[in-house]
Amino acid sequence: MESSKISVTLISLTAIALLDSIHAQDSPQDFLDAHNAARAEVGVAPLTWDDQVARFAQDYANTHVGDCELVHSTDMLYGENLAMNPAIDMSGTEAVNLWVGEKPNYDYNSNSCAPGQVCGHYTQVVWRNSLRVGCAKVRCNSGGTFIGCNYDPPGNWVGEKPY
Repeated sequence: MESSKISVTLISLTAIALLDSIHAQDSPQDFLDAHNAARAEVGVAPLTWDDQVARFAQDYANTHVGDCELVHSTDMLYGENLAMNPAIDMSGTEAVNLWVGEKPNYDYNSNSCAPGQVCGHYTQVVWRNSLRVGCAKVRCNSGGTFIGCNYDPPGNWVGEKPY
């Protein structure tokens, strides 16, 4: 009987630790660390967190709690990267790593994405002139996740290389 109580306690503590580690990947520092690791790889200065940019990202993310769809904002005050998973809870770190995962699709010499591939999320993450970032995450009514990061100043200007 005593060993089953210990087992239940250990399982509960393990579950709490796992949940804490998932949520720990949603802090401003977690978003910054993931962005700045990618920026350091290409010699770009680190971003800083900006609460005003984060509020902008949060306001936009809040509009998608009900539909959890990727619909790009027409307000280009800040560059943006969006990630959505309609079924599971994605962490902020996972979203940034998803965008950084486009790096192999980017050809620096031609300053373009490989044919049929996407790389604009990656180039925004490492855009040398972007100095500030703010990110937000919402749990969708579907149980999924909507994550957005906005950048100031925005990047991905046609004809300019990100770094």
